[in-house]
Amino acid sequence: MKKFLSIFAVIAFILSCGCGKTNNQTISGAGDLTGKIIGTQIGTTGYKLAKDIDGATVEKYRNASETIKALAEKKVDAVILDELTAEAIVSNYDNLTILSEPFSEEEYAIAYKKGNKELGDKLDEAINQLKRDGTITEISKHWIGENPDNIPYQPEDVTRNGVLVMATNADFPPYEDEVNGEIIGFDVDMANAICDILEMELKITDMDFSSIITAIGFDEADIGVAGISITPERQELVDFTQSYALSSQVIIINN
Repeated sequence: MKKFLSIFAVIAFILSCGCGKTNNQTISGAGDLTGKIIGTQIGTTGYKLAKDIDGATVEKYRNASETIKALAEKKVDAVILDELTAEAIVSNYDNLTILSEPFSEEEYAIAYKKGNKELGDKLDEAINQLKRDGTITEISKHWIGENPDNIPYQPEDVTRNGVLVMATNADFPPYEDEVNGEIIGFDVDMANAICDILEMELKITDMDFSSIITAIGFDEADIGVAGISITPERQELVDFTQSYALSSQVIIINN
């Protein structure tokens, strides 16, 4: 009898402590992430922010879709991800919620090889022109906001001299996504518009987000455009243009 009682006691203890299970019932904001299991995409701002949370266990995933899938399967308590990307992917799940309060604010910019001032100046001049003539605003309407039509930008018919290689991670809608074998999105359209101004051909290389900065450093890509925010750590490795978009990191939980 004592043996059976001991077995029941162990089972009761496991059930009561929730060992091996996630618990997001108390997460209503950033202050509730202490000690939780947090899913992030490796190499992103969300990954860095999660590592700074006291007592948190950070689980790394290759891309945004895998990160959110892990949350839906309750392998993690919460996910930290870019707001617009979160909205695009979470819409496919009935059991997930994006908390209304942003976790952090950030600016996106184009990364390029450190010290390549000539390219940096050309990119900044092109971005300024796209802002002045309303092109970036027009591109944004097709990808961001209510009922975007996702109609890609049509490059102009100009003579092109040279190729601009863009490294990206095509699992970050609405900035970049792969649909029917084609990489599309806000960042792709902006890069095409920049290439119109620079009279260059755009070549897109898809890779893990965490490999983009390295690819630029090893001259495997000229620029990195993938919703990349400016951080002191990244500025040690690459240079950045002015910002071209504002965004937020948000917290996603199970309902």
